Amino acid sequence: MASPFSSCKQKHAFLSSLLLFLPLLLLISSSVADLSFNFYGSSCPGAEFIVRNTVRSASSSDPSVLGKLLRLVFHDCFVQGCDASVLVRGNSTERSDPGNASLGGFDVIESAKNVLEIFCPGIVSCADILVLAARDAVEALGGPVVAIPTGRRDGTVSAAENVRPNIIDTDFTVDKMINIFASKGLSVQDLVVLSGAHTVGAAHCNTFNSRFTRDPRGNFELIDASLDNSYAQTLLNKCSSSMDPTTTVVNNDPETSSTFDNQYYKNLLAHKGLFQTDSALMEDDRTRKIVEILANDEESFLERWTESFMKMSVIGVRVGEEGEIRRSCSSVN
Repeated sequence: MASPFSSCKQKHAFLSSLLLFLPLLLLISSSVADLSFNFYGSSCPGAEFIVRNTVRSASSSDPSVLGKLLRLVFHDCFVQGCDASVLVRGNSTERSDPGNASLGGFDVIESAKNVLEIFCPGIVSCADILVLAARDAVEALGGPVVAIPTGRRDGTVSAAENVRPNIIDTDFTVDKMINIFASKGLSVQDLVVLSGAHTVGAAHCNTFNSRFTRDPRGNFELIDASLDNSYAQTLLNKCSSSMDPTTTVVNNDPETSSTFDNQYYKNLLAHKGLFQTDSALMEDDRTRKIVEILANDEESFLERWTESFMKMSVIGVRVGEEGEIRRSCSSVN
């Protein structure tokens, strides 16, 4: 089987992130300590390779799927932990909540699961596949190779009522965001670093239209002074011409939307944050200082991303006899 690393540099980055995370595993919780970096070493040795290939194959025909996979793992881990509960179809499930209506990438996870069920039936959890796929999406976009411990099990409960109290809305204040992150065991630095996911992906016009208002003649006007005027006009030109702002999308990062880099933070310094939650990071001393550091040091961002992403990937994990290993990611057994 071919090596999952395409270069010596990638292999070095992977080993470095693994060494960084080892002490973190021992400090977080006993459940997390049950995860391991070679969990499928004997039961399904090609598991991570299969997930990586599935992600690469899907992105070759639809590059936008990479950003969708990254967003998908956030919406899973922040609600009931990283247990793949967001993947479950059905009335009143997390996936049915309007807050998750624009999520994508589900087919990629299911495709990887189908292949794994052929080679290793009943072995690899959807929760692990989802985290690995998001990790691989970042790598495919030019980001760091992150060593991810595996051994998560899938949740058996998925309830829409759990979504809104746990995900970040686009009009949240810094205090609200800090509180939600703290409830997940994540710091202020983690908040700013993980917000860097907005360096890729796209958003529907209706997710940031509160930054504008309509005048009596029906024309849009900027009401958010924290937004650069020329950037605001670009957004207006893109969205006001659409008959349906729920289907028109704009890139989260207007400069390098298909590259995982620190351009997001440079955009914030230029007052070009797409969401109010982005701009808010520049209005609070606790977060602005971190934004400035990351905007001026891409290597620092990538190193901190590795640490923060790994911390997020172990929120509320189920291990041992908890949960189950689903046969299909879209339904509980």
